[in-house]
Amino acid sequence: MINLKMFRSQNTLSGFEISGHAESGPYGQDLVCAAVSAVSFGTVNAIEKLCEFVPHVEQGGEGGYLKITLPENLSEEKFSKAQTLLEGMLVSMETIEHEYNQYIKISHR
Repeated sequence: MINLKMFRSQNTLSGFEISGHAESGPYGQDLVCAAVSAVSFGTVNAIEKLCEFVPHVEQGGEGGYLKITLPENLSEEKFSKAQTLLEGMLVSMETIEHEYNQYIKISHR
């Protein structure tokens, strides 16, 4: 099971943590894993390109773990753009969870 924790405080997102494996199909053919990976890495890439900063990134050596946190002291403009991208990511992940809830669980902390 993939566990996605969204870090939310006072209605703002400061990052997320993804751990685990979906195991919804054979290695290399796991659609849930591919979808979650594409959405999460796409969000990180979009933050770097569109917001012009690099978030704090932690990854597991063999996959199955990704943690992203926004740096403190961002300008209001960069923070606002990052919020929009993180909220968009959450909508995409909720769509995946809706269709494949036996393989992915979203929580907020």
